[in-house]
Amino acid sequence: MQKCMDTSFDTIDWSLIRAFLAVAESGSLSAAARVLGASQPTLGRQIRQLEDDLQQVLFQRQPKGLVLTDNGAALLGPAQRMRAAMHDVALTAAGQQTGLDGSVRITASESVSMYILPGILAKLRLAEPRIKIDLVPTDSTENLLFREADIALRMYQPEQVELVAKRLGDLNLAVYAARSYLEREGRPGSVAEMLKHPLIGYDRNEDIIQGMIERGLPATRDWFAVRCDSHPVGWELVRAGCGIGFGMACQTESDPEVEQLDLAIEIPSLPVWLVTHQSLRHTPRIAMVWDALEAGMKPRLS
Repeated sequence: MQKCMDTSFDTIDWSLIRAFLAVAESGSLSAAARVLGASQPTLGRQIRQLEDDLQQVLFQRQPKGLVLTDNGAALLGPAQRMRAAMHDVALTAAGQQTGLDGSVRITASESVSMYILPGILAKLRLAEPRIKIDLVPTDSTENLLFREADIALRMYQPEQVELVAKRLGDLNLAVYAARSYLEREGRPGSVAEMLKHPLIGYDRNEDIIQGMIERGLPATRDWFAVRCDSHPVGWELVRAGCGIGFGMACQTESDPEVEQLDLAIEIPSLPVWLVTHQSLRHTPRIAMVWDALEAGMKPRLS
């Protein structure tokens, strides 16, 4: 019996551990399937296979999902360390690559990805077509340690010692409205006048509300006539004339439909950091994309 158990552990398949971690950390087969881009039946078979190999029940089936058993909970820590080791292997191998052929995965906020990066990436592709780009527009944080991305543009300084980060500057924010809206409703000349207009803001995100409160304005969610947590959609609502909203100063550079309002209001800027894993920083294609992003972003920052 002991010999059988030893053989099972020695021949354990990493893909089964990967499936186990996805289900354990997400709590259900459906959520894990979305994380891994796999089907629920495939993940179900992998979990059953792992349980058969280890001769242990790892999950307790419940109406709302899967919960780790004591045996499963005991396996979680070693499995996470195994994942970290696999990512270290991948990072080390990637860092040794010397050619430009291959892909570079970039993550940035939805707004930066939509309004700033396309021109920068088009110029990069023209200069070096051997480099393929995977762009991940998201306002959530991708994990560079697990290579969910190779390079990130972030609005905060990372704390992990394994990451290399360079501050490129600050992204200025301002108040905007469509010219068609201003011609119809008039141009406010002060914050007090602005508050008489319909405002466009966030739905669940409270950043704008908190910023107003910090500047002495007793803002509440009800102040905003139109609410959306997607920055690009919020900007299109401004462009369509739904009211007065907020955005990046560089967004109006080539947009004649929108006008920046001078209301003598202080809006904090967002720091922009270029980040990658230290083992990848000097890989030729990572270095080339890093340099292109730095050169392309800096003219848009203060």
